[in-house]
Amino acid sequence: MRILALSDIHGAYELAKRILRAERGIDLVIMAGDLTTFGTREEALDAVAGFRAITEPVLAVAGNMDTREIDEGFAGAKISINGKGVRIGNAGFFGVSGGPHSFLHTPFELAEEEILALAEKGFAEVADAPTKVFVPHAPPHETKLDKIRSGKHVGSIAVRDFIRLRQPDLVICGHIHESAGEDTLGLSKMVNCGSVKEGRYAVIELEKDITLSLKTLA
Repeated sequence: MRILALSDIHGAYELAKRILRAERGIDLVIMAGDLTTFGTREEALDAVAGFRAITEPVLAVAGNMDTREIDEGFAGAKISINGKGVRIGNAGFFGVSGGPHSFLHTPFELAEEEILALAEKGFAEVADAPTKVFVPHAPPHETKLDKIRSGKHVGSIAVRDFIRLRQPDLVICGHIHESAGEDTLGLSKMVNCGSVKEGRYAVIELEKDITLSLKTLA
C-alpha cells in the first residue's frame, strides 16, 4: 500500500491539490490535522471534497487549529479516524484529533487523559489487524518530532506513553512544523510530515517493511 500523508495544510488547499496530482499510484491519503486555521466546517468539507475528487480514499483527524465542528464534519463525511479504527486490507488505521493543552489556547485542545482514551478506543477496533497505523495530530513528547525552535519539547505525553505500550507499526503525525522528520520508539516507526503550507509531505510504502520518504514539492 502506498500512502500519501499530509499535515498542517492551514488553508493551502491548492498547494495540497498540486501534491495530490504530483504523486502517482497512491492507494490512500491520510490527513494528520490542521486542514484549516480557525476555519469553518463548511470550508473544511469543501476542501476535502476537492481532494477526494483527485484521490480516494481519504482518512483524517482534525488538528488543534481546526475545531470540534470540523472533526464532526469529518465523521459525517466518513473519513474520520478520531477514536475510531478503520481496516483497509491488512492494515488498521486509527487516530486522535486535536492537541494537548498549551499556552496558545487553540480551538481544539484536549487533556492528556482524553488523548489516551481516544487512542485506546481506536486501537481496540483494529487490534486484530496485522499492521497498525496510529495517526495523532500531536507528536509524541520528548522525541525528534516535537521540538519547537527554542529546543523545548511540546508533544503529547499520552501519545508517547501509548506508543510505548501498544507499539503500533507506524505513527503519522504533524503539529510541530519545524520538527518534520523521522524517529522511532521501540519498534514503532514514526514520521512528522511537516507542513503542506511549506510544500512538505510524506510518502509511505506500507508493505512487509515500512519505507518512509519525506518530500518537498518543487
